[in-house]
Amino acid sequence: MSQRPLASTTNGRLNLEQQRKRAKELLSHLKNQNPSATLAQAQWQVAKQLGFASWPKLKAHIDALDFAARHQGFEASDEARTRHWRCGNDIAHSLQVAGFKGRFQMLSDPLCMGPVRDLPSAEFRRLRSAFISQAFALAPADVNLRVDEEYTQLDSLAGAEHSVLWCEADAYDQLFLIRALSSLECAPKKLELIEVDRIPGVERFVGIGQLAPDVLAWLWPQRRLIDDTAVHLAKRAWSAYCDTSPIKLAELARTAHPSLPLLTPALRRQLQELPGVKDGLSLTERLALTYLAESGPVAFARVFAELMAKREPLPFLGDLMFHALMRPLIDGGQPLLVETQIDQPWPQRPLALTPLGHAVVNGDANWMDHASHERWVGGVCLSPRHPHWRMGNDNLPTWVG
Repeated sequence: MSQRPLASTTNGRLNLEQQRKRAKELLSHLKNQNPSATLAQAQWQVAKQLGFASWPKLKAHIDALDFAARHQGFEASDEARTRHWRCGNDIAHSLQVAGFKGRFQMLSDPLCMGPVRDLPSAEFRRLRSAFISQAFALAPADVNLRVDEEYTQLDSLAGAEHSVLWCEADAYDQLFLIRALSSLECAPKKLELIEVDRIPGVERFVGIGQLAPDVLAWLWPQRRLIDDTAVHLAKRAWSAYCDTSPIKLAELARTAHPSLPLLTPALRRQLQELPGVKDGLSLTERLALTYLAESGPVAFARVFAELMAKREPLPFLGDLMFHALMRPLIDGGQPLLVETQIDQPWPQRPLALTPLGHAVVNGDANWMDHASHERWVGGVCLSPRHPHWRMGNDNLPTWVG
């Protein structure tokens, strides 16, 4: 049976009257197929397509959102002493609009990229500052200042009166989460976590930053206390991520961890940034090159949009991060990609595969035999034409001598 698709929202807002109208429109289609079809059946189908088990559950969710919007001071009942932590500034303004009164703080360091090693604090900050400055073409002095300020604030997490970590399911957020918790000896009395991997009615949930302010207020009562079990798990996971071998990280990624339930999928996805056994590409590189092989020359921004909207299984990149990851495929001595119209801003420049790029996509060449840039996955250093770790067809890391 053919019927009109029911579009989801992108910011999490849902309107009950709109859904009732959709159900009535759907009912007319159902009656064409079965004259005995009822409105209740149409409402159930609308609810199911939006991710709910029943129409009453859809209605209850919309009522909760409406209540949060009308009673922001009640739902967003934080205090001025509360510190809201996030791995970026994407919800800073929305928290204010929703009525939150606490202080917003962030750790913007993209720990899913570049070298991440187990070093003393000062050395670790220098390592990350150098990477961020180089990868994003930022002034070293400015980066050093920001990194020092953010990590100094993070170091005070143990003594804070009330802190709330806002996280989603991707590697960017989950690595921020374990980095924050690994700095603790034990769980503070009032350290809370808001974690989300889906929002009802949002077909393609990418991140908390896409949500409307009243949806953030709806999330607020769902926060939970961080306990010592979560802290100890974070310490293990952070140590494994900083290791020069990915074996311990892969072991952690094999099983679920109830204290941090979104950690395992994020670790699995991050391990897929290791070179593939056949093509030497990370999953991000493979998704981008496969799309270009299928579509021909496409603007940089369009490639990124395609990955985030459809192909990336667990979106974790911002546009500047994606651009930084693609540069080594363009700038090396044997590139996989060529960009044209370089007088245009980088998002508008068309990208196309080189002959070597086509060979790598087809599995006839291995990128690690031609690349000229060293890259990292956590503490794992990947040097072209040297022995390195790779991801096997069984999704387990293996050493290539």
